[in-house]
Amino acid sequence: MATDGLHENETLASLKSEAENLKGKLEEERAKLHDVELHQVAERVEALGQFVMKTRRTLKGHGNKVLCMDWCKDKRRIVSSSQDGKVIVWDSFTTNKEHAVTMPCTWVMACAYAPSGCAIACGGLDNKCSVYPLTFDKNENMAAKKKSVAMHTNYLSACSFTNSDMQILTASGDGTCALWDVESGQLLQSFHGHGADVLCLDLAPSETGNTFVSGGCDKKAMVWDMRSGQCVQAFETHESDVNSVRYYPSGDAFASGSDDATCRLYDLRADREVAIYSKESIIFGASSVDFSLSGRLLFAGYNDYTINVWDVLKGSRVSILFGHENRVSTLRVSPDGTAFCSGSWDHTLRVWA
Repeated sequence: MATDGLHENETLASLKSEAENLKGKLEEERAKLHDVELHQVAERVEALGQFVMKTRRTLKGHGNKVLCMDWCKDKRRIVSSSQDGKVIVWDSFTTNKEHAVTMPCTWVMACAYAPSGCAIACGGLDNKCSVYPLTFDKNENMAAKKKSVAMHTNYLSACSFTNSDMQILTASGDGTCALWDVESGQLLQSFHGHGADVLCLDLAPSETGNTFVSGGCDKKAMVWDMRSGQCVQAFETHESDVNSVRYYPSGDAFASGSDDATCRLYDLRADREVAIYSKESIIFGASSVDFSLSGRLLFAGYNDYTINVWDVLKGSRVSILFGHENRVSTLRVSPDGTAFCSGSWDHTLRVWA
């Protein structure tokens, strides 16, 4: 029995209550540091003027729900993956399709562009993360060059290359994240700590960034040290699944979007939540979030088919963008910050600017 090692008076219940007590004490210590709200500090900041964003391109070609997308570092190409099992590389300027791969499974929930722009990674219900090199040879058989890198025991929910093409970070429905070597497919580090499916991850923006943040069905957002595999900070203020996490451009904070219909901002140095982006009228979950390049705006895609644009400092909504005809599933700002792309269950992607 697991309880054999415990003393007579140490029951599971007593240990649980002790853990709760310690949790309470930690919360008290955190509260002492909480002296002022972000929107109060931002009162003196000038309000944002009226700004207009429109759909500039619509990318059509997927036969089912678009589930994930990522920009290439060249600020032009986009990779997207869909429930139809297809992964497509687009030229966002001309809307042409440059490459297409048919995966062995449907529900390709994760895709990522390599930093060099010479490869893409994707995966989903096949529990794997596969890397495909991209070439300009029109007759190439991409499937023949496929390399299976990561293996999980449940679906792949997110993947991202680190700062090189040589390593890839994955998140999975098996409750873990993992770091893999692309060449050998070797597991370099695994990250255990979530109590349920991990749904999203994002790498810290700095070049030396050795941390990443993940969010999951256990309502938690966790910050991890990639070298040690340890969780260094955890935040549990959402009331439902955390669908999306994204670092603030400076790397000192991150935003999350959740099924509880809110987006939240967490300050890593203050070790606490500093803002909630919500409205009475927003009752559908947020599926995807991303910051503008300056960090002043937070773009959030929702399950009610809209994209809300929030003023990060003041906590107010500055715009609603309509256009998609089904829920917005993925959203990324382009590397140069001039546009952003959203993918939806209406089978299309839209580039906004």
